[in-house]
Amino acid sequence: MRAFVATVMVGMMGVGLPAQQAGTPTQAPAVQGAPQQNGQPQQSGQPQQGAPGTFTMRVNSDIVLTNVVVRDKKTGEVVKGLKAADFQIFENNKLQKIATFDYQNVDEAAVLAEKNTVAGKASIADLLDHNLAADAQQLRDHRLIVMFFDITSMQDEDTDRAVQAAQDYVNKQMQPADLVALVSLNTGLSMDQDFTSDKTQLLKILARYNGTDGSGFAAGGNGSTDGTGDDTNAFAADDSEFTSLNTDRELLAIRTIAKSLEKVDEKKSMLFFSGGLARNGIENQASLRSATNEAAHANMAIYSVDTRGLQALPPAGDASKGSTRGNSVYSGAAATAQIASNYSSQETLGTLSADTGGKAFFDSNDFAPAFQQVQHDTEAYYILGFHSTNTAHDGTFRHLTVKTARTDVKLEFRPGYYAPADFQHQKTEDRELALTEQMRSDLPATDVAMYMQALYFRRSDNQFYVPVSLVVPGSQIPFVKGGDREKATLDILGQVKKVLGDAPGDSAGNASGPKLGNISVGNVRDTVKLAVDETQQVKQKNIQYSTGFNLAPGRYHLKFVVRENQTGAMGSFETDLNVPDLKKAPIKLSSVVLSSQRVPNTSKSNRGDINPLVRDGQEWVPNVAHVFRQDQHLYMMYEVYDPAKPKAAPTPAASPGLERRVGGPVRVLTSIEFLSGGTKVYETPLVEADSLNVPEREAVSFQFDVPLTQLKPGTYVCQVNVIDDAGGSFSFPRTAVRVQAAAPAATPAPAVPATPAPTGTPTGN
Repeated sequence: MRAFVATVMVGMMGVGLPAQQAGTPTQAPAVQGAPQQNGQPQQSGQPQQGAPGTFTMRVNSDIVLTNVVVRDKKTGEVVKGLKAADFQIFENNKLQKIATFDYQNVDEAAVLAEKNTVAGKASIADLLDHNLAADAQQLRDHRLIVMFFDITSMQDEDTDRAVQAAQDYVNKQMQPADLVALVSLNTGLSMDQDFTSDKTQLLKILARYNGTDGSGFAAGGNGSTDGTGDDTNAFAADDSEFTSLNTDRELLAIRTIAKSLEKVDEKKSMLFFSGGLARNGIENQASLRSATNEAAHANMAIYSVDTRGLQALPPAGDASKGSTRGNSVYSGAAATAQIASNYSSQETLGTLSADTGGKAFFDSNDFAPAFQQVQHDTEAYYILGFHSTNTAHDGTFRHLTVKTARTDVKLEFRPGYYAPADFQHQKTEDRELALTEQMRSDLPATDVAMYMQALYFRRSDNQFYVPVSLVVPGSQIPFVKGGDREKATLDILGQVKKVLGDAPGDSAGNASGPKLGNISVGNVRDTVKLAVDETQQVKQKNIQYSTGFNLAPGRYHLKFVVRENQTGAMGSFETDLNVPDLKKAPIKLSSVVLSSQRVPNTSKSNRGDINPLVRDGQEWVPNVAHVFRQDQHLYMMYEVYDPAKPKAAPTPAASPGLERRVGGPVRVLTSIEFLSGGTKVYETPLVEADSLNVPEREAVSFQFDVPLTQLKPGTYVCQVNVIDDAGGSFSFPRTAVRVQAAAPAATPAPAVPATPAPTGTPTGN
């Protein structure tokens, strides 16, 4: 399902927050976990208002680590015994002060008091997470090697070669100082074996990787038949978008592995076995930069191994495909295209290795040198750390140079790193990545307070329209001067997932708690541009965004992320929604909409049969917080579906004050009442419907207009009474409503005419 309609309601609305006097700060609506008040972040070390004794503390520790291997120029042997004073480190040719210094030497490796990493027992991974009482110093002077098998990119024979090389390393080359972890990417990223020196266990896991599963994906096409195999398929698919997404998936896997190893300062080495990683231009640039930067932060070097080995690229193709289409074989275009494609798939691997201080191994059927290179580069090394004198968070690549006064040695180190980037310096693709990561994150963003409401209206037996409203207090949004108006933009990302099952132990049968097998059924991505003349009034009001989804009956989990694009602050909100299956319900009732505002909407795409919130050329703006002022009207709307038809014509009503309409096919009675402290303080006249006024949905639609001047300020229970007289069924949904005093008038108001009586009539489109 896709987002159906998106509209923006800005500014002068009494939705969620009452009007305030000019200059009075507006309190944000209650949002769980909101760390701000009045749109301003709390200062470090200052207690938050309303939370005595609690403090917000922010710590920034930007230390840059780099490994340096020092070798004798003549013999290639590692030079040991150097001190911090023997090194100078430069960032963009500016000398930096060395803050930390360490030396690692695998010759001093001791046998770890490690338990075998079988199910239910402790492992080195537990040690990295500080879950064991063992001393973390045990990891010193050991090689930490991650073998990452990208099964999705390797063909069957490639997988077999990679596994055979890994088995040979374990049997013949693995040293006591080596701790190896096995990770694979197939249908998902899997940690198959934690760090261990147990050769038997490693060989057991490696045996699971084989070329019989057929998991590797063939290289995607670009939509052109020229140069492709001349088989029975006359159509060549354009797989460019899929290739981009698959590359992002692989780069995200590398980033995830690196992030999980950040806690340990020792150098980590990743042997990345891949059948090529094609980057589709700028689309994958953010993911590549993010993976490289995370590897640098984790002090992890990537050694890329192209498992395709040495390849022959005949212009007319090989025996694995049909004869080449077109005349590209005779013009040299086919050979050029194959070479370019092969280079493109290796270029990304080479970039990952070069930018992290590793090495790439291409065009060779012997993978043993890759293992030897890892051992060679990590037999002894120095770890230098410094705090950069360039405090700008501009996201640029900063070149590193390490020097020593000794002329008889050569130094090996990574060429640089990406500086952290604040929001103003982030590129468009990085901003999109940050928004997507927040959507995936289980930790909610709370820098922007927000609230969300989801309703439902039936469109057919198996389809409901679900309008979703987001409310952000205007005080949360910083406006900037743009010409004669003040402007701001909001990025909105939303997702609806169908809940297929609950985690074990959730015996309540509700939609809370971890979910199993949830699938996405709807998405929204929008940028809202705001331009106002007077921000002071907007900051005292709310900004409301509306969208909608077409969903089948079931349980859903909704999550929306909002980011204001001046400082990059984000907020998120999650809720569960149960769209009922009304087939067996005694009375089929939609959600009850409470509103204080109706705006003109004559768009054909928003007519009432598509969006039930549009009635007679007006769109109802839901009041999400259910807070109203005495000088406002409470508009209520709801629908009753498939009401029963009476078996015989009804008799005139005997109840006083009830207007009867005799002879109709249905008979639905309804009224609205307000309760305070369990006592009814007000009720509208009873209204009867005797026909379907929304025939396209087999529904009776009711609308009420209730002036609130006769209700005192306070909290009320608003009860909707719905009776299907012919069917003998009824429903009494309730909701809380807050009525506040009217806004004080700036000047004496003219005489106000008598308040009309509350009305409530069933109306159609």
